[in-house]
Amino acid sequence: MRFGLTANLKRPDAQAAVSQCLEWAIEHEHTLVLADNLSDLCPDSYSCRPLADLAPDVDMLITLGGDGTLLASARAVGGSGTPMFGVNLGSLGFLTQTPSSGLRAALDRLAAGSYAIESRMLLTARLSGNGELESALALNDVVVNHGELNRVISVTLSVNDEEIVTVTCDGLIVATPTGSTAYSMAVGGPIVKPTMAAMLVAPISPFALSMRPMLFGADDQLSVRMNSPDRVASLTLDGQVSAPMEPGDTVTVAPAEQAARFVVFPEVSFYGVLTKKLGWGNSPRGE
Repeated sequence: MRFGLTANLKRPDAQAAVSQCLEWAIEHEHTLVLADNLSDLCPDSYSCRPLADLAPDVDMLITLGGDGTLLASARAVGGSGTPMFGVNLGSLGFLTQTPSSGLRAALDRLAAGSYAIESRMLLTARLSGNGELESALALNDVVVNHGELNRVISVTLSVNDEEIVTVTCDGLIVATPTGSTAYSMAVGGPIVKPTMAAMLVAPISPFALSMRPMLFGADDQLSVRMNSPDRVASLTLDGQVSAPMEPGDTVTVAPAEQAARFVVFPEVSFYGVLTKKLGWGNSPRGE
């Protein structure tokens, strides 16, 4: 098989994990193509290229790091349909569920085809205004917030070109089911099974008791307009890509045509991960 490899070298165990992948590939005669951020660790006999260029030449992308590494990889190659497998070198590892201690065994399973593929919705974001986005894709969420000034802003939410609400708030989150356990959950949004097709809209500190999170369909198109005069709000994708939003600017969000494809092991349950890593349903008294 041909495997792509990327890693967050800021993680303490990253270099060791990269070396382990290289040794395993040589031992089992698999092809390994490294992302160019690993060029200093890349042997002369291996090729390195930009992460976004890996997809056409590999059967699967392996990411070594935390959830942020997998989010960045999903924006770079998720739209190609290339399966992605995340190894957790971080702390929580909600998306990257395989620990570094299980890397070797996981690689053997990947080569043997002992895994399943899980599709996850991606969002596309299009900004109308003076700002520009480095990426148009998001795996977790698209967020409009108040920017540098800690003051509420006014935003208008439209669905399929129909204005449905204008709200004063700290911001608005448009999340995928995958992102339902991220920022959206932190502001009171519902937990949604990640393989579902839907979009969540959750307000951030709304200045109205009646403003609650809402769920929209996979065939809907949402837009958020920034209204507040003399202010510059902030638009972020997955908390990693950002652009300013001036008064009158609008971000349009819709499901991407191509879903991201994740490599998963069938014995790892989403609900088990919720309980183990997020403490879902656990009593505060430990009962």
